[in-house]
Order: sequence, then C-alpha cells, then structure tokens
Amino acid sequence: MKKLATLALICCTTLFAFIACDEVEETSVYDNWRERNETFVDSLQQVAGNNFVATVEQADNMVLNTLYAVYVSSVSTNKNDYYIYCKKLTANPTGKRPLYNDTGVKAFYYGTNILGNRFDGNFEGYKSTDKGSLDGSKRMPTQFDAPMQFSISNVIPGWTAALQLMREGERWMLYIPQECGYGTKNHNEILGYSALTFDVILDEVIE
Repeated sequence: MKKLATLALICCTTLFAFIACDEVEETSVYDNWRERNETFVDSLQQVAGNNFVATVEQADNMVLNTLYAVYVSSVSTNKNDYYIYCKKLTANPTGKRPLYNDTGVKAFYYGTNILGNRFDGNFEGYKSTDKGSLDGSKRMPTQFDAPMQFSISNVIPGWTAALQLMREGERWMLYIPQECGYGTKNHNEILGYSALTFDVILDEVIE
C-alpha cells in the first residue's frame, strides 16, 4: 500500500509539474510586450532608413518589396512625428485610388501581431514573421473568401494613411505602430501597445 501511495504521489507531482510548466510558458508569451513591440518598430525604422513616401507620385514609384515609411498626420503632434511602414508587393499603375471622402473601399486583409498570431482577416495572407521578398501572386484569396467593405475615414489611422496611397488591385504589407493603431489599451484580441501587421489587397474603390 505504501508503494502504491508513493507512486500515486509521484504521478500527481509530475502531472502538476507539467501543468505548471504549461501555465508558465503560456503567460510568458506576452512578457515585456510593450518593449518587444517597440523593438520591432525600431527595427522597421532602421530597415526603411531614408525611404519615405509622402505623395501619390512617390507611392506610384515605390520599388516592390522595399520597406518605406509613411507619415501619419492624423496622429502626429508638435512634439512627435509618427510613421507606419509599408511594402508594395504588387503594383497596378492604372488602378483607381481612393480619396478620404469616397464612400468606401472593398479589401482583403490578414492581420497578425509581432508573433505572427492572427487576430483578424478575411483571407490567409502573409504575416509579420514572413520576411524578405514576398511574392504578391501567392497566398491569394480563394473562391471562399470575400472582401470587406468599409470607409477610409472609419479605420485606424495607419490604414487611413496607407489606403489613400494605394490603387485598386495593389497588394501592400502594412506595419503599424501602436500609436497609429489601437494604442495602449486592449482591443478585442489585440493587446495594448501592439504593433500590427496587415497583408492588404485593395479590391475595389466605391465612390
């Protein structure tokens, strides 16, 4: 009986250890979340360097798969300038470009955090952990996916800034610091201080 009791105690202890390890691992995934997201954005800034896009003409001349910084005037202040970072994966120089006061746009998008975990989207596109040159003709929406319609003025500032530079049929990767996203507070599945990455295909401009 003593041997059985000892064996049971060992089994319980081992099981508890596994559960405890899982809990520690689960909670550590988002440790130092603010600092890690700030480091992610700093790395984007270093890669973009002096590549800036401020006009639609500059947007049309973006080199594919090259990282650029886009100024976001709606959140910038006298003390701080804020930028998002973008890569154009496919170009469509004859596509229509949306204006701020257009009725809206239809777009496919795939949103992930810096860990590559999906928090929203309507197709399976590229995520934050996909690095280097991304093939704009791959990971496209399927017949089971449908674009989402929304107003340019009714999305996060980072999206508003980028969409006004895009053309119909173009595909961009957007890397959005928390200041141009949802800020310091939690929003649904998105933790506060999160930098957001979106694979965006501008499907249609609706006037």
